Amino acid sequence: MAKGIEIREAHFPGRAPIDAYGNGGFRFAEMSHRGSLLCLPSGIYGWDMTLEDALTPAHFQKVLDEAAQIEVLLVGTGPNLRVLPAELKAALRARQISSDPMSTGAAVRTFNIMLAESRAVAAALIAV
Repeated sequence: MAKGIEIREAHFPGRAPIDAYGNGGFRFAEMSHRGSLLCLPSGIYGWDMTLEDALTPAHFQKVLDEAAQIEVLLVGTGPNLRVLPAELKAALRARQISSDPMSTGAAVRTFNIMLAESRAVAAALIAV
C-alpha cells in the first residue's frame, strides 16, 4: 500500500552559510527553506517562529540545549531590531551564551563571517 506524504521536521545535519534570505525563507547548502531557522552546532533546523511571536526562553530551547558549544547567539529579529526580553537574556546568560539581537539581514551576514572564522556561533533567524 502506498504511503501518503510524510512530513518531517526540517533539519540539515551540518553547518552551512546562509546564501540568501527574503520572501519568507532562506537558501543554504543548495536548498531552500520557507520559514524561520535555528542555525546550531548540530545543524540547521526549521524554527516555528514568526515576527508576531514573543521571544521567550521556550522558543530557544534547542539553543539552550546546545549551550556548551555556543559562545555567541545572533538573533535575527526580522526587518527591524527587537530588544530581547530580560527573561530570555537571563536564560542565555545563565548558560554563558552572549546574545546579540539585530535585523535578520545583519544577523545572516554576521553569522556567515563568524562561521567562516570557525567561531562558536549560532543564529536564530526570523524569516522576512
